[in-house]
Amino acid sequence: MTGFARLDDFTGDASWGGYELVSGRWFTRPGEAAVPSTFLTATGTRIGDSVVLTDHGKAVPVRIVGEVFHPTNNLLMFADAATFTATKPNLTAASYHIRLADGVDVTGYLTGLNSALATSGFTAEPERSTGSSGTILLLDALAALLTLMLVAVAAMGVLNMVVLDTRERVRDLGIHKALGMTPWQTIAMVIASVVVTGLTGGAIGVAIGVAVHGAVTPAMGHRAGINLPASVTDVYQPTTLLLLGLGGLLIAVAGAFLPAGWAAGTRTAVALRTE
Repeated sequence: MTGFARLDDFTGDASWGGYELVSGRWFTRPGEAAVPSTFLTATGTRIGDSVVLTDHGKAVPVRIVGEVFHPTNNLLMFADAATFTATKPNLTAASYHIRLADGVDVTGYLTGLNSALATSGFTAEPERSTGSSGTILLLDALAALLTLMLVAVAAMGVLNMVVLDTRERVRDLGIHKALGMTPWQTIAMVIASVVVTGLTGGAIGVAIGVAVHGAVTPAMGHRAGINLPASVTDVYQPTTLLLLGLGGLLIAVAGAFLPAGWAAGTRTAVALRTE
């Protein structure tokens, strides 16, 4: 395959620059490169393969050692600047990344650096996180809205089930009240009837959700022509799964609380006369 590729070359170690690896490793010496998924797809190459690039008429073999998560439609390659000796860097278009030691005041450092660069035409800015882009925020908002809708539907389903069950057992509740059951004991009894259902539903929901996420998320990335890193696909930790499972119990309790309050407030005489 022949064509043009954009090259982002680095001097020094740039592995800490925020690029996430899908597989392989970051380049460590001249002659190695890391590329996005789109480059591998377009060129039909894999990690470990070599490609030959032309640098001002000179053939330069480059070995691909890593796949970088970098959504783009262009052919892009990250490599050491020493790989392409015939290309002179454009210093006016270059950018410099500075890694600060732990505990350094970023604001104070930027103020001092910009004062020193005042006459050079350069300015220093803090690194901006790409995770706060408008698209990501929109997707997060849609996911949160969908989650709230599903929680509301589940709670209403529990409410309907408990209302029917409580209405059918209202005479039994009247007998218990006549024997001395307090309103709080009545509420506890009604809520306890949905504990097993809530825990079971939470466990089943978590298992299905994890399976669907594991199948759909990589498929969405492949559809877009990219492979997703582990930070995107492996997002569920044991603690998170436990909390999500307990969410089923909380939804069940929330749905049962209103019928439980109605049962506690029903007078004993009225309950005993109900058929």
